Amino acid sequence: MARRRPRPTIREENERALLEAAEWIFAEQGFAGATTAAIARRAGLPKANLHYYFPTKEGLYRSVIERVLTAWLAAASSFDASDDPAVALSAYIGAKMDLAREMPLASRIWSAEIMRGAPMIQDFLDTTLTEWVASRERAVKRWIAAGKLKPIEPRFLFYMIWATTQQYANAAHEIATLNGGSPLGDKAFERAKAETIGIILRGVTAE
Repeated sequence: MARRRPRPTIREENERALLEAAEWIFAEQGFAGATTAAIARRAGLPKANLHYYFPTKEGLYRSVIERVLTAWLAAASSFDASDDPAVALSAYIGAKMDLAREMPLASRIWSAEIMRGAPMIQDFLDTTLTEWVASRERAVKRWIAAGKLKPIEPRFLFYMIWATTQQYANAAHEIATLNGGSPLGDKAFERAKAETIGIILRGVTAE
């Protein structure tokens, strides 16, 4: 029999509610304009509860950023699961696009932070992201050495994937406008995902 997942604790439920509320407020008002009172109000919790779990606004903001960064980096687990670049890259690109749809607000917060020069998360870039890129670069270079990929610069490939997939979060309103005023439905989104994967793979896989 399948094991039942344990019910979330009160702490877990409160932290989840606060993180989701923080995403909304930070995405709408930015770090400077956001207040912990507004976040607590949106979460339906007393402000004192927020400060119990997240003593400072800066700490809460970093938790929101870390949450999406962790999800993005985990999306590349396919690099470890397959030595076929077509399989690994397809899974990674597809997962990144799914995250753009599932976590659009966090993606917009991340992008706004980067555009401001990453004043609150530079240490993440210097450590977590830099180490991740170095490890994934090694995988891409192995595929190139094996003749499975064209001789490309791995970082340029990552930049292309990030920009393309996060477009579906950061420019969702623009996409909806060009789609007759409505967000992409499931079928259209799956088509966009398949075509994005196909376009990138045709550009990088060896003949």
